[in-house]
Amino acid sequence: HSCNELAQSSGINAEYGDVMEDNELRFGPNGGLVFCMEYLIQNTSWLEECLGEVDDDYFIIDCPGQIELYTHMETMKRFLSTLQQWDIRVCAVYLLDSQFLVEPSKFIAGMCSALSAMVQLQIPHVNVLSKIDLLSVKDKETLDRWLDPSEDTMTDYLHRTTNKRHANLSRALAKLLDDYSLIHFVPLNIEDEDTIGDLCLQIDMLLQISDDAEPREPRDREDVDVESGFGDEI
Repeated sequence: HSCNELAQSSGINAEYGDVMEDNELRFGPNGGLVFCMEYLIQNTSWLEECLGEVDDDYFIIDCPGQIELYTHMETMKRFLSTLQQWDIRVCAVYLLDSQFLVEPSKFIAGMCSALSAMVQLQIPHVNVLSKIDLLSVKDKETLDRWLDPSEDTMTDYLHRTTNKRHANLSRALAKLLDDYSLIHFVPLNIEDEDTIGDLCLQIDMLLQISDDAEPREPRDREDVDVESGFGDEI
């Protein structure tokens, strides 16, 4: 049975669409997702049964995009803790749309959200710049410096593209991100299998999968291909 079928047969049913249409609950989009996640946390037995034995299984859980679930609420943290109690190794893969590179303020805001999620969830974490294939040639040429941005890079970028009255705020945000030294990005181009392979390698390393397998070194930054995000494998 699918998870949905098992949930219904167990009397557990809190689908997002139904919650949103409930005239008594009267939730907005964010409130509906929070309610569903809270409901899941209170009824995890069916999920455990659905997952079954997990010795060699690899689960990819596509989570909702409402950022408050990861930055300051305990809901997702409690869900991850439940998975860990079931001896499931967990890793967060945080996707940031590379189109944010076009708008500096959005990109810095995305970095702050990623940092907040890392601090809140406290689990192995990899940040991904997705949709690299949709970037313009000009934006791809500047991609490399944003995979591991420095304080100077962020400050200069914001000073050149935002209101000068916000100079002190820009400098403070850049320093905050640089002080933590946690925000690094892995580029993902869906049209390039090498970038997918490198992302999978990063995740496997964080999850400590195949500890007995022959180690494979990630490629150096100098080998990055501007068009795809990565060059040929070494």
